Order: sequence, then C-alpha cells, then structure tokens
Amino acid sequence: MTNHSPTTDRIASVDIFRALTMLLMIFVNDMAGLANIPGWMKHTAADVDGMGLSDVVFPAFLFIVGLSIPHALRARFAKGETKGRIAVHILLRSLALIIMGFFLVNLENIQPDGLVISKHVYAIFLILAFFLIWNLYPGAVIAGKVRRSWLRGAGILLLILLAVIYKGGIPEDPSWMKPRWWGILGLIGWAYLVSAFIYLFAWNRFWLVALALVVFSFLNFAEVSPLFEHLPTFKLIISASNYVLVMGGVFATAMYHRIPPFKEKSWIYAGLLVFLAVIIAGYGFDVRPLGGISKIRATPSWTSLCMGISLAVYALLYLLADKFKITKWAAFISPAGRSTLTCYLLPYLVYPVMRLSGFQWPPLLSSGGAGLLRSFAFALLIIWVTGLLGKIQIRLRI
Repeated sequence: MTNHSPTTDRIASVDIFRALTMLLMIFVNDMAGLANIPGWMKHTAADVDGMGLSDVVFPAFLFIVGLSIPHALRARFAKGETKGRIAVHILLRSLALIIMGFFLVNLENIQPDGLVISKHVYAIFLILAFFLIWNLYPGAVIAGKVRRSWLRGAGILLLILLAVIYKGGIPEDPSWMKPRWWGILGLIGWAYLVSAFIYLFAWNRFWLVALALVVFSFLNFAEVSPLFEHLPTFKLIISASNYVLVMGGVFATAMYHRIPPFKEKSWIYAGLLVFLAVIIAGYGFDVRPLGGISKIRATPSWTSLCMGISLAVYALLYLLADKFKITKWAAFISPAGRSTLTCYLLPYLVYPVMRLSGFQWPPLLSSGGAGLLRSFAFALLIIWVTGLLGKIQIRLRI
C-alpha cells in the first residue's frame, strides 16, 4: 500500500462536503420554526416509517467526521507526532465536544424561572465561554497585553459558574445537569473518540477498519432486532448508529489510501464509492421491517440509507472537486468547511440576542416559500460572519 502525503494529497471534496452539510444544518434548524412548509423537508416523527431532508443532515456530518479522521491523523503523524501524542489529541478533542454537547443539551432543558439570570443571557455567556476556552489564538500573548491562558482560564471559570447556577427540569421537579441524549456535539464526540482510536490502532490494516464497521453495524441491528430483545446488548454510551456512520467515513477514506496512485485512481475510487452506496442502501431497504426508517430510533435502515446517500454525494463531489478541479462555486461557503465548529455555534449566540432585542421576523418571512428563502439566507449570513470572524483570529479549534 502507498501512503499519500497529506500536504500533497489534499481532498478538496471533504471540505466542500463539510461546508455544504453545515449550510444545510443551519438551514434546517432555522427552518424548524416555519409554518406551511413541505413535509418532506422536516424531521419525520418517531412513529412514522420514513425520513425527510432534515433527517439526512446530521448523519451526513457524522460520515464526514469519519472521512476526515484518517487524513487528520496521518497529517499529524507526518509532522512527527508520535501515536501516543495523537492519542492525547483524540482524548482532548473528544472531551471538548462532549462537554459542549453536554452543556447545550441541558440548555434545551433549562428552567427559566429557576435561574438568577435570563435564559437568553445564560445562552450568550455559555457560547462566550466556549469561544474563550477553545478559540485558536494567534499566540501566547494577544495584542501584547492579554495572555492566552488568562482568556482560557476566564472561560473555564465562566463555564463552572454557569454549571453552578443551572436549574433544569420543571418547577415541580427541578433537576441539575444530566447527559440526557448528549446533544449533537456530544454524539459527535463519543463517536469520534471510539472511531479515531480504532483507526489509530488499525492504521494500515484496512481489514480492521472493515471489521469495526461490520461489528458496529451488527450492534445497530441488535438494537432493534427481536432476536436480541431478551439478551443483554453491548452499548458504547450512545446508539451504535453513530459509530456506524463515522466508521463508514473512515472506511471510505481508508479505501482511498489502499488504491495505488495511478492515472485512473479518481474514476476507480468514485466507482467504488457508488458501488458501496448501492450495496449499503440496499441493505437499508432490506432491514426496513426492523423498526422502519426512523432517525429518532436510530434504526439500521435509517443509518444505512443515510450512509448510502452520503457515499453517493461524496462520490459526486470527489469527481467534481478533485478530479475536474471545479471548486470556485463553493468559495462563498468555504468558511463553513474550515471553521465548522464556529459556524455551528454562532446561531446559539444570534438567537438569544434576537430574543433579548425583541426582534421578530415579519409574518411574510415566517412561513412558506418566503420563510424558506429567509432560512437559507440566514444560513448563508452565518457562514459569511464565520469567515469575517476568522479574519480577526476568532475561530474555534479543538
């Protein structure tokens, strides 16, 4: 097998896929508050066998997390980092995502009447704490006066204070913070932690990556199969569906590194991606009787269909961006691919500011086609602001 240098073998399609997915994630989150929009664009209810556009976005992002793992870890190794140091990086990155997800999911379940400050002020301080702790500062000293460690220390203290004053649940049954469903960032953190360590251990042993994907797929199957309902099932904190999607991305990139760098590599790789998409989607339809297609229940049918869609889209983007070098069309949304975490968190800051200011969208922009255009424009605006923040050294990196 030939190992490709991360500096000369940059996969532009991964960044573009990540940016497009983040654009859609902000769009569907904002769209959730609209009235009179097509049902196929919304999340599908847990008891309905099917999925809409909104149900495909998060699994696509998990798949992209997996796509990035081999490239990122190989890049660190190429720079001289030992596998031990890479393991520490994986732990710290996972911990950051899990902490942020933990706080954000508890923000959704906060009890406003039990707080000493407004819920919206709480949310603003929470995002501010995240930025203080995990911003990619340009140096140890900022503007010649403020030390990076001071800012990060202030962020940690602010996060602790927000945890101390937190009140959740309902007035009749108040509660403190608890994992609940871990939140989107928490799910990413747990899935990244396990998948990244598997790849770090497997490295050039492609069969181990394939075996991990098969094992997680089996565990996802066991979660809904009546064959295992009376038997104890092995569960890694969260549904195996999350690990399947991330490991699917890892598998796709590991497969790329297995193909020798000859002239027709691009076509062979894209063809293999499409072949896998058809096989995995076919499996998804085959296991549909086991719980149906359901994001809420993380059924194997939903998991596999989403992975099949992600593989097919990635194959198209790979040919477009990496084979034919057609990338200018994605230039405007590129900040979402480079500063993804910043882009994801910005709406959590914008929405409470809007609530505190009393701003409300006019009725025309709150429903139907006009509302959809507004949500799409809002997503583009968030990406544009992300790019501006990056220019002034405000960019989260974990």
